[in-house]
Parts: sequence; structure tokens; C-alpha cells
Amino acid sequence: MLNAARLQILARLDSLGTVRAVGASLHLSPSAVSAQLATLEAETGTRLVERAGRRVRLTPAGRTLAAHARVILDQMALAEAELAHPDGHPAGAVRVAAFSSAVRALVIPLATRLAVEHPRVEVEVVELDPRESGPALRRADVDVAVTADLLDGARLAGPDVATVPLLEDPVVLVAPSGTGGADGPVDLAGLADARWSADLPGRYLSTLVESACRDAGFEARVVARLPSHELLLAHVEAGLSVALLPGLAVDPRYDVVARPLRAPRTRPVYAAVRRGAPPTAATSVVLAGLRQVAREADAALSAPGAAR
Repeated sequence: MLNAARLQILARLDSLGTVRAVGASLHLSPSAVSAQLATLEAETGTRLVERAGRRVRLTPAGRTLAAHARVILDQMALAEAELAHPDGHPAGAVRVAAFSSAVRALVIPLATRLAVEHPRVEVEVVELDPRESGPALRRADVDVAVTADLLDGARLAGPDVATVPLLEDPVVLVAPSGTGGADGPVDLAGLADARWSADLPGRYLSTLVESACRDAGFEARVVARLPSHELLLAHVEAGLSVALLPGLAVDPRYDVVARPLRAPRTRPVYAAVRRGAPPTAATSVVLAGLRQVAREADAALSAPGAAR
């Protein structure tokens, strides 16, 4: 008989790639992970892993069983949820991963609403960059990932992931309050001499500034590298720079103006779940709630004067 704990180890090896990473994620030693994999091979009578230099990798049979393992583990989680709440009403914890601005603009409003409308549903949130949320979703560390497409075309969607579109997040120019001429879309070509703030090199906001300014015919003069949206907004608020941010990331607590771009850019935002994983009633409530708060956020971003 297949053992659920050993199936989880195999599925994680498929997602994480190394025995050490699997052990760290499950609080097991590498030797314990290897022993469990050996036991699973004995139970199935099939070679599931093979050596590749100093590492191990799954055999074709191992990959096949890992795919079945994820389905089995999801079905077990659904059964446990339904047994724990036999009345069928949405209940239980739903683990949601989201990038920072989506946590503030979408997930916190969602959790606040569900606390009133479905008090037996608990939203457990973890902040994860879009590049991290995919692996977390695939190894079942989270149930839902709120993520966005990146400028390099990287997408979370795949044959094992289903997505639910939430909104198109417009990129805006953020400038100090009182900046002249803030009545409509801005042409970035007029900011060739501006001082810019951006993220660390190679990350989303940094790449966004480089790409948009080059398209406008100049290289941005970046005077601040700030990985935090809050620090970036504070730098702009102080009159030290201008920046590009997705609309969701513009925190209204900062005294800045946000102007739409004459050459519009958007960031698609969506929720993702493991394809084939039967959703619990609580997960279905969370997805429906995300769609609703996203509609409200989208309406606020599109309202006259919203990006000024």
C-alpha cells in the first residue's frame, strides 16, 4: 500500500530537484529523505530515482508516480476537509501566496470580507514574489497563488496549473505631489533628464524602467535602488526621484501623484491553483472572493482621476 508521507517526498523531489531541498522543506535530514525514497521503491517494486553525478533525479516511472502523488494528496486533503466539516458549509484554512502589492490591495480586503461573510474560512497569507509562488503552488505549500506575468514572458501557467484572470494592472508614473502638468497621460520622452528610483538590477521594476525609458529614446538615470515599494514611494514623496509602478503598488498613504502613460503598459494579475486538484468549499469561496475584490480594485484603478 502506498504511503502518503512517502508520496509527498517523491512529489517534492520532482518539484524541488534535490534531496537536501526536500529535507529542508519537510524538516527531515537528507539521509531520512533517501531512506523514505528507498522504502517507496521497495513498496512499488519500481526504480523511482537514479544518480546524476552527485545528485539524484526521477526516472520516467518516478515522474509518473509523482504526478499521481499530487492528485492523491489533493484528494486526501479534500476528503479531510469534508470529513472535518460534514455540513458542507465553507470552512477551514486556505493558504494564499501573493506578491506584496496584491497582499495589500487584494488579499487583505479579501480576508476582511470573509471574516464577516464566511467566518469559518481562514485565509493564511504569505508574501511571495511571482517567481517563487509557482514552485510553492506546485509542491502544495499553498492552495492559491495570486501572481502576475513578468516582463521576460515568464508565466506560472502550465499543464499542471489552472489560472483565473483577476485584472489588468496599469503601469503609472509616480511623481512628487504638486508636480506641474499632472492633468493627463505622460510622455516619458519628456523625462529624459529626470532622476529615477527603481528596484535592484534584474528585478521587475528595474527592468520595467529600463525598457520603458529606452522605448522613449533615453537611458534612465537611476539614483536609488530600493527593493521595497514603501521606500521607493517615500523617496519619490521627498522629491528625490520619479518612478514607474503598477497601479496596485501605489499606496495612498504617500503624498505622490500617479499619472497614466501615453504609451500604456499593463501587468496581468491572476489567481492560480493546481490543475486537477479538487477545490474545497473554502478554496472556492476564496477564489470567488478574489474575483470580487479584483473587480472593485480594477474599478478604482479605472475611475476618473484615479491615476493622477
